[in-house]
Amino acid sequence: MEVTVLAFALIAFIGIATPGPTVLLALTNGSRFGVRRSIIGMMGAVLSDFVLIGAVAIGLGALLAASEFWFAVVKWIGVGYLAFLGIMLLRSRGSLDSAIQAAGDGNRSMHSIFLRSFLVAVTNPKGYLFFSAFLPQFVRPEFPQFQQYVVLAVVFAGIDFAVMLGYALLGSHAVRMLKKSGALWLDRLCGGALLMLAGSLAFYRRASA
Repeated sequence: MEVTVLAFALIAFIGIATPGPTVLLALTNGSRFGVRRSIIGMMGAVLSDFVLIGAVAIGLGALLAASEFWFAVVKWIGVGYLAFLGIMLLRSRGSLDSAIQAAGDGNRSMHSIFLRSFLVAVTNPKGYLFFSAFLPQFVRPEFPQFQQYVVLAVVFAGIDFAVMLGYALLGSHAVRMLKKSGALWLDRLCGGALLMLAGSLAFYRRASA
């Protein structure tokens, strides 16, 4: 089991470290709100990891793989939300202070940061299909499956958090060095990347399609 978990962790790290919506949000949150507030967003993404893996464990991933209708529903929700976030970043002024004010203050700001990261991940059908194809390779049928899914979920979430923290630190340091103009271009870069990811998701099809 230990070898299986190590192999899973290595492959998961490679997949997570490749820039995707959640790590781009971590990078953006780190630059706009600082590392402390960006951790709230990371917790939203980590919660989505448990939701996705739990959904796969009970068969939702298989449902999306088999049903074009439900796959399309989840896909277009994800496309719309990624495009919305990308446009918002492209329209931002790149000012850290104005970004915080626009998000609101206190609990409302924390809630917004958390919800954005959670929704970006949980509305991505590629995540469900990825876990559906990926996780069973590391689940041994001779052992209770529930405990194995829990272990894999904890390992994946831990790696995901660590990678996002690294991106948030990178964003925080980058904006300190580049000041306001740097924040502006970092927002533009991440906004454009999120729009490209939305476009790629719009053209994404089920393997069986």
